[in-house]
Amino acid sequence: MHGAVDAVFSALADPSRRFVVETLATRGTATPTELAADLPVTRQAVSKHLAALQEAGLVEAHRAGRETRYALTPAPLTSAAEWIDEVGAAWDARLASLRKLVDG
Repeated sequence: MHGAVDAVFSALADPSRRFVVETLATRGTATPTELAADLPVTRQAVSKHLAALQEAGLVEAHRAGRETRYALTPAPLTSAAEWIDEVGAAWDARLASLRKLVDG
């Protein structure tokens, strides 16, 4: 699981990729050209970002005639959110134990 979570965090480290994920979450699907219209980068740069997101399992491509439309794949984001929740819960438990000791 950690390899998949690592891939998600690595892919989302770039602000342009986070924008693409947010855009796809809102729109549903988009082409690289549509995404490039809203970013200060070229269509080719957007295609590279989409390839990195696809490698992390965050997006999937669907061919529609001459267009390729991309859609968000939420499962990897869910795995990353679950990991964050687990770490947060462990930290909360440690803080609660410390609070008991301090309040003693």
